[in-house]
Amino acid sequence: MKELMITQREAGQRFDRFLLKYMPEVSPGFLHKMMRKKNIKLNGKKAEGREKLREGDRIEIFFSDETLEKFRGRPEKSRRQLTPAQESLRKKVRILYASKDILVFHKPVGMLTQKAKKEDDSLNDYLIDYCVSHKILSPDQLSVFRPSVANRLDRNTSGIVLAGISIRGLQELSSMLKKRTIGKYYLCLVEGEVTKDRKIDGYLTKEEKNNKVTLHKNKVPGASQIQTEIHVVKANPRASLLKIRLITGKSHQIRSHLASVGHPVFGDYKYGNRDFNNRIKWEDGINYQLLHSYELVVPKGEGVFSGLHIIDPVPEEFLRVQKRWGLEVEE
Repeated sequence: MKELMITQREAGQRFDRFLLKYMPEVSPGFLHKMMRKKNIKLNGKKAEGREKLREGDRIEIFFSDETLEKFRGRPEKSRRQLTPAQESLRKKVRILYASKDILVFHKPVGMLTQKAKKEDDSLNDYLIDYCVSHKILSPDQLSVFRPSVANRLDRNTSGIVLAGISIRGLQELSSMLKKRTIGKYYLCLVEGEVTKDRKIDGYLTKEEKNNKVTLHKNKVPGASQIQTEIHVVKANPRASLLKIRLITGKSHQIRSHLASVGHPVFGDYKYGNRDFNNRIKWEDGINYQLLHSYELVVPKGEGVFSGLHIIDPVPEEFLRVQKRWGLEVEE
């Protein structure tokens, strides 16, 4: 007999879904049959599977060790060896905020938020390893709950990334991001002088083949409406430091939107001016976009994270270019 105790991190899941994660090789039909026959009990009683698990719930599985091992499947292989470049990037990750439900990270330039290929390393992989190494989750708990990042940044965009380390944390973050109740602000350096604050609207379509978006003034089939709010922090005839508020949050929204109004982000080869970016590359050593997820604000009264306010200062490379272009400001 195997006994499992539900912790705060697994609470909130349906009982049958929890069991299917714990025993991925079992069929749903057989699972419900075992519950009807009381070979699987919840808090010592017969269960239907639709129950929502709560912290402190006790699960009893009356299977032989051999049967349970068969239903649980093969154990996961140990983490592959990281390359020196991947190890170097991991050393740049910082924890900005931690609670029992969420972690907030600084993601460095060059790191994927989530892997695109099997051999990739990502912030999501770092998150899982961090939770195990810091005993936030045991390897056994990972079989029924996987912590996950809740928002994404492009590989070469730095800054704030949210992650849920409990069911409640992931649900709350997902709900707030969907309802757009979280204030998300970015800092960026752009070509040319932006003279006034403004809000720009448009429609965006994405070409998956080349991972590039196209902006349209009017709605076209398959397009998503986007809105970007621009605040001028400091500007001169050569360049501007902008604080951007994302009203919507689509892939490449800030980069493409700013380029469309004649102010591409420094170092953005995909949407910007190649000659200008080559100059930035040779003079400042920058070959990626200077766009940083800088600030996150949760309004008071908004769920369990009410009043949360996080600021992640720009990286040293960003600040160095900012100073050289005469756009330094007081903290």
